[in-house]
Amino acid sequence: MPGRIALIAHDRKKNEIVDFVKQHQAVFSRYQLIATGTTGNQIINETNLSVERLLSGAMGGDAQIAAQVAEGKVAAVIFLVDPLYAQPHEPDIQALQRICAVHNVPLATNIATAKAIAQYLRQTCVAHLIFNPIAGQGNASEDLKLIKQLLEPGMNLVVHVTTPEIAPEQLTQEAINDSADLIIASGGDGTVSAVAGVLVGTGIPLGIIPRGTANAFAVALGIPARLMPIRSSCQVILTGQTRVVDAAQCNGLPMILLAGIGYEAEMVEKADREAKNRWGALAYIMAGIQQFNEQELFETEIEIEEVVKKFQVGALTIANAAPPTSLMAQGSGKVIVNDGLLDVTIAAPEGELQAITAMVNLLGAALLKLPTNREDIINLQTKRVKVITDPPQKVVVDGEIIGTTPVEIECIPSGLTVVAPPVSELEDEQAISST
Repeated sequence: MPGRIALIAHDRKKNEIVDFVKQHQAVFSRYQLIATGTTGNQIINETNLSVERLLSGAMGGDAQIAAQVAEGKVAAVIFLVDPLYAQPHEPDIQALQRICAVHNVPLATNIATAKAIAQYLRQTCVAHLIFNPIAGQGNASEDLKLIKQLLEPGMNLVVHVTTPEIAPEQLTQEAINDSADLIIASGGDGTVSAVAGVLVGTGIPLGIIPRGTANAFAVALGIPARLMPIRSSCQVILTGQTRVVDAAQCNGLPMILLAGIGYEAEMVEKADREAKNRWGALAYIMAGIQQFNEQELFETEIEIEEVVKKFQVGALTIANAAPPTSLMAQGSGKVIVNDGLLDVTIAAPEGELQAITAMVNLLGAALLKLPTNREDIINLQTKRVKVITDPPQKVVVDGEIIGTTPVEIECIPSGLTVVAPPVSELEDEQAISST
């Protein structure tokens, strides 16, 4: 179901439609409004609503709205007609009525039926989709078409497409300003993190349609991201089940997954867009193998609760959430996304062989959900951490290089509401015991 409402009124009914919109302004503020010329002017002048004005009815405005109905862009039409006077553009009015009937779009012609539509709109979820067309390796146009096909029968869907000039953060803020009930991010972890960062603390649920390379946050939440990810994740969104999880900030930037310093940051930088487009998730594995041969230990100071400790480190990962495939975050065996804590994993293997065995050990920890038992892998948990390195090291946050150390990272407990499958009872108990 699209997110536009069309408003039309004959001359003697214009005051009525303005009064009606004012009475139901909270409902109409959630939708994109279009109106014929004079009707739109009066609504704009007497409310603070944004209205896209088309031509006047007599000049073809009714026909313009009929065309948008036929294209599937309009959720409902409120057309207050004057039944006592004939209109010179009667054929356009009849065409609009016929098009609404053909495409099964609600049409109100008086205040009584307009109230019924307002009540229907009040009870309907308005979702804003933030869609990144360059994410992943699929056909973006076909992906968007499928998403609309799956979601529009169950909600009013307003689509925003990111561009090099228009970032996800801007589109998310616009959706918040439009009183969205739900905001959906469709792209890779970078897109999801950008949208989530704006939503932290708002209480507006975040839906996720994973279309990236790793899709780590979706996997960490149990959202299907491998087999038919679009269909599976849309089904999760349509169930409407929400969870409250932690978020974090790294040097003031939003972080929903993890920050990697040293090995992981270098690996992500090597797995550039060209490599990911060509090899998909395999690009990270290839980059990781290459980095094994190049990674050197570096001096690290870690400050937790005003206590400073020094380490010789090859890789340092600070995780808010992480799937088992994020090996460098698995020092504790499982990163719990709603325990109010950050998981800090410090890896300091002294050679290539030790590095390989450490990775195998971390994989085993993730599979068994048990802490590692190696002296060269240290795991800590904290609400806040500060890291200084010598020399400065590159830092990757949620898959994007943000600069170099030092960094300060802080957990935001229960900061984000997500649409996701229910958490297991065991994980819930672990989270409660940790807080």
